[in-house]
Amino acid sequence: MIKTSGYRVSPQEIEEVAYETGVVHDAVALGLEDEAVGQRIVLVVAPFEPIGFDPAVVTAHLRQVLPGYMVPAEVVVRPDLPRSPNGKLDRKLVRDELTSSRQLQDR
Repeated sequence: MIKTSGYRVSPQEIEEVAYETGVVHDAVALGLEDEAVGQRIVLVVAPFEPIGFDPAVVTAHLRQVLPGYMVPAEVVVRPDLPRSPNGKLDRKLVRDELTSSRQLQDR
């Protein structure tokens, strides 16, 4: 569960709407710590066709379908997302990779 701006948000709801676009193969919604809102929603996606993929298409669809507080502050594009040994998306690893890459950028 993501807690943002006083709301409890289900990551699965955001991911389902991202899949509705038809351009996303995998999606993981995460809440990253943010002093202003508690957790900032970030959507990490792997598109079917990486070349020419525009994350604004996903964001626009999310804005049309979801309430404003559920729309991710950012859409991060990756060629693929890690999976656990049983084939499920590895949310913890996605979070760890995203957090560590941001820490490197902040240096």
